[in-house]
Amino acid sequence: MSDVMKKVLKIVGIIAAVAAAAAAVYFLVKKLKEKKALKEGDEDLESFVSCSCLDDEPIVVEDKPAEDAPAEEAAAE
Repeated sequence: MSDVMKKVLKIVGIIAAVAAAAAAVYFLVKKLKEKKALKEGDEDLESFVSCSCLDDEPIVVEDKPAEDAPAEEAAAE
């Protein structure tokens, strides 16, 4: 191999090593944050706001006659 090719491969190797180290640090920090969030999970529940704007209003259900009801009455006669 030529000297230029060796230098290019060496630089690519260094870049790959730095990228791998950065990815390892990123995933380590992410994992530690998830563990910390699980321990402090109660704080997330305190800030949770549910939409209960319709809870106080009664739900009105109207009884609609069945579509088959007139056919049943005619069959009974």
